[in-house]
Amino acid sequence: MAIYLAKRLAASAVTALLASLVVFLLVRSVPGDVVGQMLGQTSDPVAAKALREFFGLDQPIWRQYFGWLARVLTADFGTSWTRGQPVLGMIGAALAVTIQLAFATLFLATLIGVPLGILAAMHEGGAIDRTVQALNLLGLAAPVFWIGLMLLVGVSSGFDWSPPLMYVPPTQSLFENLSIMALPVLSLALLQAAAYSQFVRQSIISALGQDYVRTAIAKGVSTRVIFFKHLLRNIAIPLVTFMGLILIQILGGAVIIESLFALPGLGRLLLSSIETRDYPVLQAGLLAVVVIAMLVNLAVDLSYRIIDPRVRLS
Repeated sequence: MAIYLAKRLAASAVTALLASLVVFLLVRSVPGDVVGQMLGQTSDPVAAKALREFFGLDQPIWRQYFGWLARVLTADFGTSWTRGQPVLGMIGAALAVTIQLAFATLFLATLIGVPLGILAAMHEGGAIDRTVQALNLLGLAAPVFWIGLMLLVGVSSGFDWSPPLMYVPPTQSLFENLSIMALPVLSLALLQAAAYSQFVRQSIISALGQDYVRTAIAKGVSTRVIFFKHLLRNIAIPLVTFMGLILIQILGGAVIIESLFALPGLGRLLLSSIETRDYPVLQAGLLAVVVIAMLVNLAVDLSYRIIDPRVRLS
C-alpha cells in the first residue's frame, strides 16, 4: 500500500505540473486581457504599456509561466488583479462553499438514487420499475438550471418563502446556512439521483445474471441473503467509482447553480474572473479543481482495498 501510494503521489505531482502548464496557456488563450478590461477600447497607449509592465504581461510567455510556477511551489498564488485580495484566501473561501455544496449533493443523491435503483431492479419489468425509469429519464433530460428555477418558483409561490440572498457559513449560523443551501443541493441532487438510480439498477440486474447468483438461488438461499451478502458486495466497487465521478462532475459544474442561487463558490468566482481577465485567480482556481479531481480519484482507488481486501493495488 505504501509503495502504491508513493507511486500515485509521484504520478499526481507530474500530472499537476503538466496541468499547471495547460491551465496557464488556457487562461492566456482567452481573448483580451485585464489591461483592456480596465482601460476600455479607447485606452491611452502609455497607460496600457505601464499596466502591462506592472502585471508582467510584457514579459515572454515562458518567463511568465516559470515565474508563476516558482511562486505556486512556495504556496504564493499572488494577489487578485481586480480585487486586490490574496488569491489563496479567495480560493479557500470559495472552495469551502463549493465543497459543502458538492458533498451535500452527493449525500442526498445517494440517499435518493440508490434505494430507487434497488427498488427498480428488484421489480424489473414491473410497474415500479417503469415508474422509476420514467423518473430517471425526466431527471436526466431536465437541465439543472431549469430544475433550480422550478424549485425556486414552486417554493416561493407554494410556501411564500425564498432562500436568503446572502450566504452565511455554517460556523456562523447552521440554520441560515441550511436554508440557503437547501434548494441548490436539491436541484443538483435530483439530477444526480437519476443517474445514480439508473446505474444501480443496471448493476444489480447485471449481477443477477451471474453464475454465483443463479447457484445461490438454486440452493434455495433467500432473496435477502443473496442481495445483502452477494449483490451489494459485488456492486460496491463500481458504485464507489461512480460516486467519485459524480463528485468530480459536481465540483466542476457547480457554476450554474452557484450563479442561480448567488452562492459565492468556486464556479462563480472563476466565471467572474473570466469576465475581468483576472489571471491569478483563474489560474489558481483551475489548478485547484485539477488537484481536487486527482485527490478524489486517489481516494476512490484506495477505497477499493478497504471494500475488498482481495483487490491488489499496483
